Amino acid sequence: MSNQVKTTILLAVLTAFIIWVGQFLGGRQGMLIALVLAAGMNFFSYWFSDKLVLKMYQAKEVSSEQAPDLFNMVGQLTRNAGLPMPKLCVIPSEAPNAFATGRNPQNAVVAVTDGLLRIMNRQEVMGVLAHELAHVKNRDILIGSIAATLAGAVMLLANMARWSMIFGGGRDNEEGGSGIIGLIVMSILAPLAAMVIQTAISRSREYLADASGAAICGNPEWLACALEKLGYHSGRLPMNASPTTAHMLIVNPLSGRKLVHLFSTHPPLEDRIARLRGNSRGKTSLAVPNDSDSAKARARSTWDQLSK
Repeated sequence: MSNQVKTTILLAVLTAFIIWVGQFLGGRQGMLIALVLAAGMNFFSYWFSDKLVLKMYQAKEVSSEQAPDLFNMVGQLTRNAGLPMPKLCVIPSEAPNAFATGRNPQNAVVAVTDGLLRIMNRQEVMGVLAHELAHVKNRDILIGSIAATLAGAVMLLANMARWSMIFGGGRDNEEGGSGIIGLIVMSILAPLAAMVIQTAISRSREYLADASGAAICGNPEWLACALEKLGYHSGRLPMNASPTTAHMLIVNPLSGRKLVHLFSTHPPLEDRIARLRGNSRGKTSLAVPNDSDSAKARARSTWDQLSK
């Protein structure tokens, strides 16, 4: 509940920030124009986000005949979560990762990489799948779209400020416009502030999805072990991912690029693992859990089925 409250507060702050920036830069009229343009720009991405993202990562939908074990796991988890069965896709990438997309639970898609199925045992795969189904259940894709729309409005306002300077704007006026110095400062700082708020929303939703996912699969340790393994391999097997979609994946595919934490879309893995294990004070080592031979055999079997 605290993460939900935090997300609500952050969305309210971002909305208020847009209103303030609009008044500061161009008055009320400029603010309304930017909001309308940002909403229209994000309307298309919201309704067609699943197709766009799946195509970007070359994800291919699989059937229950191609991946019976994967379908059985997701079927069990969706019953636990009270969700409809989503479409399942596999991404041809050795980097272990996963994401969910779709505008609502009835149109959801869950995608996992080849690499994830290779390195994880059944329990760890179920932990990852439960996390992604938690995003679907918590309507995180909708929240992310709203945050992107609001952040997009800030970007448009900043662009308006730059064009205003180019064409000789910047004089103070009764509508609330700003001087030239204010335009320069705001055109630089406003997008950065919007990005910080947007990524803070994304991090809050990751904590919530971890908690909800642990409840869906019934064992927090499954997801904790999966995150340990993902943390170990993410820096060694970098994923060819776009920064615009990095927030969708269960672990940050750009972590190997040393992004500043302030602008990271994901909380630190150590903190996520510690929360799952009920140890908020401790720091968890990102070591690779040992798999039994039978678990490895199951993972290879799943991969062989998907490769046919």
